[in-house]
Amino acid sequence: MSVRLEGDTIRLEGAVRVEDAEPLLALLQGGAGRAVRLDGAGPLHTAVVQLLLALRPPIRGVPADPFDARWILPLLAPPDA
Repeated sequence: MSVRLEGDTIRLEGAVRVEDAEPLLALLQGGAGRAVRLDGAGPLHTAVVQLLLALRPPIRGVPADPFDARWILPLLAPPDA
């Protein structure tokens, strides 16, 4: 599984597939203010990106996938950043 909880941080690792969206949602709903760490993650499935865009958790780190780092990460930044 590419999604795991480490304290108050959810770590995404390796290829994050569509089947990882549901466990990610459960972890985000299970604890207010949980951050998502993206170092070592990628590529990110569109379902996971949509989830991150909808819920806007704090994002930590830079995805390992160059496309996600260049194009997706800026979309996940807070609106006032």
